[in-house]
Amino acid sequence: MKHTLKYFFSICLLTSFFLSQAQETTKKVEPAKQTSTQTEGILPGPPVTIIPNKEVVKKTDTIPVKKDRYGLRVGIDLFKLTKAFYDKDYKGLELAGDFRLNKKYYLAAEIGNENKTTDDDRLNFTTKGSYLKVGFDYNAYENWLDMENIISIGMRYGVSTFSQELNNYKIYNANPYFGQVPAIATSQKFDGLTASWIEVVAGVKAKVFDNVFMGFSLRLNTLITNKKPDNFDNLYIPGFNRTYDGSFGVGINYTVSYFIPLYKKKVVAKKVVTTKK
Repeated sequence: MKHTLKYFFSICLLTSFFLSQAQETTKKVEPAKQTSTQTEGILPGPPVTIIPNKEVVKKTDTIPVKKDRYGLRVGIDLFKLTKAFYDKDYKGLELAGDFRLNKKYYLAAEIGNENKTTDDDRLNFTTKGSYLKVGFDYNAYENWLDMENIISIGMRYGVSTFSQELNNYKIYNANPYFGQVPAIATSQKFDGLTASWIEVVAGVKAKVFDNVFMGFSLRLNTLITNKKPDNFDNLYIPGFNRTYDGSFGVGINYTVSYFIPLYKKKVVAKKVVTTKK
């Protein structure tokens, strides 16, 4: 009996020892509860708190809509204005303007007045009168971004009312053995003269400052109607310039103008149509 109790107590002691070892090996340390969520894959640092149910504001890049300006451009012809400084026989003034109708077309007009004395080999006469031209310009230049330059071709219909005054003339002498016949003074005047013509215009306008443009144009003219006085010819017509071969004329102008913007139109991009092969 004594040995039996001894073995029983030994078994109980060993059993209690193994149970205590098992509890120590299976015991785990529970991690501390976190009130925030940390982003995986970054260096350790302070926890980042995520606030639920918060709206995220997205920033998007916006491209402003391109718009073309439309308005009235008015200017003055510097060629006629400055010609009086070096030509004592000429006085003239021309005002020019255009209005943009659409992306390419402009309604254009010029109005002016001229007083010119012409001194030829046989004639000396003075022309006085006013004129008006109306027509259109087509802009063949494709501007970049906000550029507003113009390379144009267009047409004008011009009308002029004027008078001619014959100051003096010389009689043609086919046999100048005894010298030339002196000029014969006269004050013959012809009023109520009119003329009309068509002209083709090619020109350039470039913006040099904000709303300020400089430009020049070349004009080729052909007469439609020409009311001539008796015993005289219209060798110079205001707005048409000098007549050559009776019905042909040329002209130039050099203008400075100011653009008055009135409204804008949205630029519509062209649709590119592609065909499948």
